[in-house]
Amino acid sequence: MSAITKDEMGKTALLPENFFKLKRFFSRSGKNPLDEIIWIKRDAIVGSGNKKVFEQKEVEFPDFWSANAVNITSSKYFRGRLGTREREVSLRQMIERVVKNIRRFGEELGYFKTVEQADTFENELSHILVHQKGSFNSPVWFKCGLFHQYGISGGTGNWYWNFDGNEVDVLSNNYERPQCSACFIQAVEDDLMGIYELVKAEARLFKYGSGTGSNFSKIRGRQEKLSGGGTSSGLMSFLEVFDRAAGSTKSGGTTRRAAKMVCLDLDHPEIMDFITWKSKEEKKARALIAAGYPADFNGEAYKTISGQNSNNSIRITDSFMNAVLENTKWKTTMRTTGAVVDEFNARDLMNQIC
Repeated sequence: MSAITKDEMGKTALLPENFFKLKRFFSRSGKNPLDEIIWIKRDAIVGSGNKKVFEQKEVEFPDFWSANAVNITSSKYFRGRLGTREREVSLRQMIERVVKNIRRFGEELGYFKTVEQADTFENELSHILVHQKGSFNSPVWFKCGLFHQYGISGGTGNWYWNFDGNEVDVLSNNYERPQCSACFIQAVEDDLMGIYELVKAEARLFKYGSGTGSNFSKIRGRQEKLSGGGTSSGLMSFLEVFDRAAGSTKSGGTTRRAAKMVCLDLDHPEIMDFITWKSKEEKKARALIAAGYPADFNGEAYKTISGQNSNNSIRITDSFMNAVLENTKWKTTMRTTGAVVDEFNARDLMNQIC
């Protein structure tokens, strides 16, 4: 990490030895890479069968971009309300929005010693992006540059690093310092209010274009007692709540699904329910499809069932793998007391996972 100091004018700046020393590799001085390719107008259409989910006519892209790339970029990453003059209509606009904004922050923070160095950075990055030699993650395309390029503002309450105060602060305009990280790992405890605070935090991350992942192993299983004497509703009931919330909150306010990861330790009391969750829900979907509901993944059948909005993974230990090799038992344990809940044949459990 480069050391950042304050210069005599109070402006944040890098120490001199940490200036970027960039050389041109793809671009030429005085030549904009975006001017050196052939641009053509095309229609972006996304749909299933005869149903159009998205359509934007006369979008501008390089002649060497595939139809699939045009459709994805136009439908998911172009900003502005469809059908208005504010809507982006060209890949050039999108690339310039992102690249010029990153350059601007680089100049403000002192990463470039000269204008030529900043030009080199902008040209090289523009070439890489337009020729698909590299690409940013989705939140960058969703949010970067919307305020500084287009003057878009709105929303409060997101967090950012305040260089002037050298501290974490709250934004009054969430577009001014956009959330451009792809995914966040968040902890969750065995506490009802904490669980619902995580729902709120996930919604905020999804809203501004990022994804989130958590290991839910600390939450007690449905086999365990509550402090008040009742029985817990269990982990899976809460995972269904999280699943619905993710399905309702499109990432970055687009048609893109929320990016959500759920992880569970293999000794959790509800591990078998977790392993078979999606396969059981899939059987329900197939029954609905057989009854005449549309088979489209975004249709009524899949909308009705749970478990469709997360990537589920299991934390597997060496001790479990040794139990599989030795064909011995594997025990699940209560989160509250550590007592054994169930015993499974390790190989049978592995086969269920597979």
